[in-house]
Amino acid sequence: MKFEQIGNLAIPKIGFGTWKIGGDTRALLAQDASSLAALRSALEIGYTHFDTAEMYSNGHAEELLGQAVREARVPREKLFITSKVKPANLRYNSVLRSCEASLRRLQMDYLDLYLIHWPGSVPLDESFRGLNQLVREGRVRRLGVSNFDLRLLEQARVESESPLLTNQSPLSLSDRRYVKNGVLAYCQQNDILFTAYSPVDEGRLRVNPALQNIAAAHNATPYQIALAWLVAQPRVIAIPMSADPKHQAENFAAADISLSTAEIAQLDRLTE
Repeated sequence: MKFEQIGNLAIPKIGFGTWKIGGDTRALLAQDASSLAALRSALEIGYTHFDTAEMYSNGHAEELLGQAVREARVPREKLFITSKVKPANLRYNSVLRSCEASLRRLQMDYLDLYLIHWPGSVPLDESFRGLNQLVREGRVRRLGVSNFDLRLLEQARVESESPLLTNQSPLSLSDRRYVKNGVLAYCQQNDILFTAYSPVDEGRLRVNPALQNIAAAHNATPYQIALAWLVAQPRVIAIPMSADPKHQAENFAAADISLSTAEIAQLDRLTE
């Protein structure tokens, strides 16, 4: 696994997203067995960065992730756990309560990274007053945002008392909104990670002959090449999700595929 180094933090280029673990926006308890199986296999493969949120299955994804970690007996310090506060909870006191609730569901003492999930109507200075307090108390190690445009990202950097670690947003071969709006370049220029979600379009990646040919040259799948193209970019990491152990292993291995300059340029042109 390749890593992205930010200060004294080395974070895997490929992490594991937990959207649809335990349900969608509400808990679906009938899916618990399959969700736990997905988390267990991800831990066995070697994933260490897990991304979750209070919004995912209304907090149940956090409960299942915590359960899987405890069952696997992976030392907490070996993991990097991210969670997110939803827009409805961005008032100062609500931020504090949301974090405590996430930690309670995870049965963990701290989060490695805590994000504002989506911009809301609450002024950022109030939200960050709560987030900064959590860092000072040691409940959260690092702060970030998600789905922020350039203006909001710049403001978040000002409001955060500690260096902003990431902006988590969609990025894939076919979705370059955050390239066109300048956010990716801003992150790269200011030592901020860009965490790409939906990196293979939630399994709906469009495969054309050029992508297929590059995949064949590396004895890889087109999905692996799409991930390798993403994480070949400086300051970019990705958090794909799959419940299939085979696909999980393929995603994990994609970080170690080395694309040539010519192949990267060819894939760049596919997105233009």
